[in-house]
Amino acid sequence: MARKEIRNNPLNLLRIFFRVWANSAKLPLMQWPENIQKKLRDIPDAPGVYLMRGRTGGIIYVGKAASLRKRVQSYFRESTWRKAEPKLRGLIRSIADFDVLVLRSEAEALLTEGRLIKEYKPRYNTMFKDDKRFPLLRVYLNKPFPKFELCRIRKSDSGTYFGPYTSGLAARAALEFVEKRFGIRQCRPTRPDAETYKHCHNDIIRHCSAPCIGNVTPKEYMDRVQTACAFLRGERPEFIREIRAQMEAASAEHHFEEAAALRDMMLLLHRAVKERALVRKTSKMLLDEAKTGVKELGEALGLKKPPRVIECFDISNISGTYAVASMVAAVNGAPAPQRYRRFRIKTVEGSDDPRMMAEAVRRRYSRLQKEGGVFPDLVVVDGGITQLRAARKVMNELGIKLPSVGLAKQFEEIVCDDEPNLLLSRDSKALRVMTNLRDEAHRFAISYHRRLRSKRIRESALDEIPTIGKKKKELLLKHFGSFERLRKASIEELRAAPGIGPKTAELIRSVLEQS
Repeated sequence: MARKEIRNNPLNLLRIFFRVWANSAKLPLMQWPENIQKKLRDIPDAPGVYLMRGRTGGIIYVGKAASLRKRVQSYFRESTWRKAEPKLRGLIRSIADFDVLVLRSEAEALLTEGRLIKEYKPRYNTMFKDDKRFPLLRVYLNKPFPKFELCRIRKSDSGTYFGPYTSGLAARAALEFVEKRFGIRQCRPTRPDAETYKHCHNDIIRHCSAPCIGNVTPKEYMDRVQTACAFLRGERPEFIREIRAQMEAASAEHHFEEAAALRDMMLLLHRAVKERALVRKTSKMLLDEAKTGVKELGEALGLKKPPRVIECFDISNISGTYAVASMVAAVNGAPAPQRYRRFRIKTVEGSDDPRMMAEAVRRRYSRLQKEGGVFPDLVVVDGGITQLRAARKVMNELGIKLPSVGLAKQFEEIVCDDEPNLLLSRDSKALRVMTNLRDEAHRFAISYHRRLRSKRIRESALDEIPTIGKKKKELLLKHFGSFERLRKASIEELRAAPGIGPKTAELIRSVLEQS
């Protein structure tokens, strides 16, 4: 199109712009290097932080995700490339590699993301900055009648802050709960009085304790505020149990809408109390904390002495396939990998966790009996009452008397069976010892389960070759040492294997290249 035509008709310039934009949108997605493609296949579906690296290896972007697999893979999809804004396209073009850091929760990912951004100052984090901040709860305890409020900036002032909360709904639910449950005021004046009360009905409609007119004394009001702070720190779990009891009572009376509302409130409060800032600690601090936690755990369970050695069992299976159990141990609250054990479940078919737990416990302690090994001071099973009863039944049959409990994941309750369940404070060092051990058992079981499943998937490629039977397959794997070496073997190396002729070698090579 001639320049004169563009000057005479500005619409022509607009047409050119849209034509260029349309052509750029149809650009094919670049072919990613093998290292990126392999990493994309292996990303775990877990919360964490991802770091995008440029061609020189430097970090160009840091992000957090509730699911690393979904978030990171989204950058490399063709649909993202087609619809992305220019800034995002610039980031995608610049990616030469990436790393992921798996963390325990989205809240920990948020804090780690902020720390890494401050440390590395990645270029694209500055370009994408949108000043988004997660909500906090703030209270000024030095004021006459403190009140709680939502905010998004943590200032260096006299305020006490709780959070950050990754869920705004959870933060608001926590605020509403402490206001209603503890009678915390909502009015704006710093020092409310009787004149303020003339225009306020919060003591009627919002459960305010009305310290402005002397319904409670300043000391009584401050005690309420301090109790609310303890709840937000996770030190008063009995209030969540109180809501749970109300929910169960409403359900028993067939008031299902009320029970559902209480359930939603309980889950939001549980999430709000759980999400607290994590503090980096030295190894000595962690060991001292673990020892204190073991002592507290012994007292909470009513044991004669602190459980110096604790063993924890977990089960991993998908619809009963490749079922495995793990047993991890802690000595004085610290992991003891030399005592870890794995069990391939042999006697249970289908998905039956209690029976699988029974098999693992039986195999562990019957062997300790035969070998004269040292028994633990406490046995923990990951699960509820059925898993615990299965483990106890086996130990009774073996004539072993060991203290044992379960750990139910939903509310982190310690299941005792013969006594009421224990719901320890979220800040309890005793609970931390239990949950750390349970998480380690889960990790150990999952890693073993994935290894077996991955090995089976890889080796099943040989089953597709008609001329390769079970014995020849075993000979091949024994000759090459592993499936990975077999997969990389050349035609000549395959021909040199026992019982493999030229045609079979070519057939194996072609099947393995397609797998």
